[in-house]
Amino acid sequence: MAGVIEVLDCPLPASFQDAGRPGYRHLGVPLSGALDAGWLAIANALAGNPPGTVALELHLLGPRLRATAPVVIALAGEFSARIEDAGGQSRVAANWCSHALAAGEILVTGSLRSDIGYLAVHGGFDLPAVLGSRSTYARAGIGGSDGRVIQAGDCLEVGAGDTAILLRLPQTPRLPDGPLRVIAGPQREYFTDAAWQCFLNEEFTVGREADRMGLRLDGPRLEHTRGADIVSDAVTPGAIQVPGDGRPIILLADCQTVGGYPKLATVIGADLPRLGHALPGQTLRFAEVTIEEALAARRQAAAELAECIASIAPCSAGFNLDALYAANLIDGVVNAHQP
Repeated sequence: MAGVIEVLDCPLPASFQDAGRPGYRHLGVPLSGALDAGWLAIANALAGNPPGTVALELHLLGPRLRATAPVVIALAGEFSARIEDAGGQSRVAANWCSHALAAGEILVTGSLRSDIGYLAVHGGFDLPAVLGSRSTYARAGIGGSDGRVIQAGDCLEVGAGDTAILLRLPQTPRLPDGPLRVIAGPQREYFTDAAWQCFLNEEFTVGREADRMGLRLDGPRLEHTRGADIVSDAVTPGAIQVPGDGRPIILLADCQTVGGYPKLATVIGADLPRLGHALPGQTLRFAEVTIEEALAARRQAAAELAECIASIAPCSAGFNLDALYAANLIDGVVNAHQP
């Protein structure tokens, strides 16, 4: 153990997530993992970690954390973060950068304009792996911090790492806009043609029932042709189920492994991270693509992420510019023309 980060408060759910635990769906274990794996990889690259290292996934309003020993942290997302020292002075903690915290300093992660964000630490969080992953799956109480979201009073152990260089991402990543691309689902024939056209041509709104398991959408009712029940079969993140009330449900990282509602469509992998950032009240539209187009989009997204990570560079001369600019650089002024 290299150090401990103490959770002073955590007003909204924040959980440990990594690349997830694939390979266990046949046993009823969900994938879990980061809602936006690309941003997780960026956070870890900024922290000097491998891309799938476990980090904290934060939602809307992040925690206050105190370092008990020097540690390097990295922020991927649009935070309003600052670092407070023992004397009560504070400095801005810039987004898409890594920052050095001295012992006793407090990181206030603040609100997130990006809805979700990731906080990585150099060396990773020292957590036991459950079925090959440290991701929290709170419904079953596995992974992460005792199988639950973090809470005030938790002491988060940090793994040992070599000397870290402070890094920054020169350009802020942007989430793509436009319709979410989908392929037709395995039970497309359970819906009328009018329902399919409605799905592709109308707007839907994210409802209040929204979490890591899925998003329930409000909008036009989608009519079935042969009822809303099927023999339960496999579901995956991105699958769009439509129960009897005609309101679609888009499944996300913590979704179940089987389901008994017909699946109208599936959001392609390249667009799935966008749904992790979706909030109640946000409008969504959909557009059909082919499997070949979905695969091409996945390759393009991977290439763009690799290019983004390759652009990461050291902060100027190793200095934390935010800390430098926030400091009082001039104690006094001397007039050289006066005797």
